[in-house]
Amino acid sequence: MTSPLATRLAPAALLLPDGRPARAAWTLSESAVHINHGSFGAVPLVAQEHQNALRAEMDSMPVGWFPALPSRIADARTSIAAFFEVDASTLAIVPNASAGASVVFSSLPVTRGLEIVVTDHGYGAVTMGAERLARRWDGTVLTAHIPLDATAAEAHDAVVALFSDRTALVVVDQITSPTARFLPVDTISDEAKRRGIPVLVDAAHVPALYPAPTAGLSCDFWVGNLHKFACAPRGTAVLIAQGDLVGELYPLVDSWGARDPFPARFDSQGTLDLTSYLAAPTSLTFIEETWGWDTARRYLSELADYAEHTIAAAFTAFTGESHLVDVGMPVNALRLVRLPDGIAGDQESANALRDRMLDAFGVEGAFTSFDGVGYFRLSTHVYNTAADYDHFAEFCVPALVEWASASS
Repeated sequence: MTSPLATRLAPAALLLPDGRPARAAWTLSESAVHINHGSFGAVPLVAQEHQNALRAEMDSMPVGWFPALPSRIADARTSIAAFFEVDASTLAIVPNASAGASVVFSSLPVTRGLEIVVTDHGYGAVTMGAERLARRWDGTVLTAHIPLDATAAEAHDAVVALFSDRTALVVVDQITSPTARFLPVDTISDEAKRRGIPVLVDAAHVPALYPAPTAGLSCDFWVGNLHKFACAPRGTAVLIAQGDLVGELYPLVDSWGARDPFPARFDSQGTLDLTSYLAAPTSLTFIEETWGWDTARRYLSELADYAEHTIAAAFTAFTGESHLVDVGMPVNALRLVRLPDGIAGDQESANALRDRMLDAFGVEGAFTSFDGVGYFRLSTHVYNTAADYDHFAEFCVPALVEWASASS
């Protein structure tokens, strides 16, 4: 049922070829409302079954499995590279985007007293890695402040203003996790390249949301998760690298492939369970063959439009204020809605609110904070429908308003 508060039309829900709802292809609990795909993803049943079969094969004949594993990973890597529209020689598979960033931090040639430029929209774990690298070399991390509503040009200028002769690395998000917006990694990378400064693009949320996401980018390193919007089994991400520093990149675990060139050396990781790598193409193929990625992306964006305006309008009915958020460079499937004052003013309280919402209403949502303001970060996928967000507007919004009032 369409919410009377909605100011956008709800897109028709996607169906499986046999007429069942798209959600039937996932094993998500029927007792919960899942509107936080962007944090941990969700793996379709067909990919789960493929990974389980691979694990059974591994455990039934380990001596046959592990020596042959690097060549199988190379085949999966070639398939994944085709999805990204890049050459397989530029792409390594890593456990997650943070692991890919850690590879860069541990491999990059640096000098004492270095400076690393990050932004205040960065993912906490990656920023911590940059800080650890700086500490090891008596260096400094400089943080560019970018207003939430900054334009591409304003965001570019804020980052580039911190460049100096001591800048050893720039770390910038293509889509920001806490604030659900783009940053202009293209122009930032171009300017950094002109000055000879390496750039690491944290694109954790980008894979599958946009086609060929690295096309035209001059960054040295690009990391993105496949377990999020690409729906691959968790523990699967890519590190795409180009330029003179590619030869410096090594896996976090030294193994027998250490003497191989990049990215083949990443295909050998001892006895780690890498079945997620092998099953990842199954998720990509499932969505392509069921709906097509172009159709899926269009649905995600239209549903996010509906959800954003429906939930914001529900808050406005209580507060009389606008709860829509200008994020400067919006994302198709990730949106922010401003929460009432008094809740989620920092990330710790935002995480507590996430847990409280799950306990009280069975809603798997995401809450975040930026500059002392709390936000609900909604995300969409093909298994979501307008009813998921109508439910949040009807039941969760009143509770959030009440909790905010009680905390003030």
